[in-house]
Amino acid sequence: MRPVRPGPPLLIGAVAFAGLHAAGVLVAQPVWRYAEVLSLGLLLAYALVSGVPAPRWAVPAALTVLLLDAVRTTPPAPGTERHVLMIERGADLDVPSGFESGLTLCWASLTAVAVLLTVWRRDGWHRRVTAGAAVAALLVAGYAVVRVVDIWLAVRAEPRPYLHGTDSADPVIAVGLAVLPPLALGLTALALATALAGHGRRLASAGAVLLAVVALPYLDASIGAVPLPLYAADRTAMFAGNAITPTLSLPRPVPALTVAVELAAYLLLVVGLTGSRRPTRAVTTEPAG
Repeated sequence: MRPVRPGPPLLIGAVAFAGLHAAGVLVAQPVWRYAEVLSLGLLLAYALVSGVPAPRWAVPAALTVLLLDAVRTTPPAPGTERHVLMIERGADLDVPSGFESGLTLCWASLTAVAVLLTVWRRDGWHRRVTAGAAVAALLVAGYAVVRVVDIWLAVRAEPRPYLHGTDSADPVIAVGLAVLPPLALGLTALALATALAGHGRRLASAGAVLLAVVALPYLDASIGAVPLPLYAADRTAMFAGNAITPTLSLPRPVPALTVAVELAAYLLLVVGLTGSRRPTRAVTTEPAG
């Protein structure tokens, strides 16, 4: 009887628990509060038993960062109260809090992508792939610029003092700081996708592209964490929480879709990077003649 390899069951379990976690986000009620933790834990185990490329610490280190963040953000047990920091609308706006809110959302994914990029960035740059990534990077950066400029124009055009006398420059600065971590995630993920494609890791490259897509709703969520007047908050938002109309039965479709795409990105990255002991050197073609 052929022995069962441990890799496929671990991967199937990771996919199943990722689906449970996304379903819990969709209905705003965790199906099982440890679903995300177990999904990433099984994915880490899958990477270890399937063989990771050299340096062998890179993929486990990236997954460990994600796992620690999942543990940190585990939903509270039923019946317990979570301390929530309330921002008073009439208080002075703490400018660094915009950056902190964005960093809280995506520090783990940004760190994981940066770790992988340091390993795969060498000899992985092809002109055609790099050109496509540059166009995508312009779109991501352009969306961030449009959001910040639109909010600045809206606040500037409002004749009333913002937040009971607070200088209108403060929210614009806060928004500009808030978009920096998601923007860094999007650009770094695109750089990783380019490097992986150059090494022939197309499945992993697709996962990195998905992470760049995830950066867009993170960007809008970061802006949403900054206190803004209603007329300025969502005029140009394309990936905010109300981009898909919530219902009573499905109150959080956009966050659930974001979580599903993000976990799918991690799955593709790990599956695309396992099974080889070292990065594949990019193949270059010599010019004829």
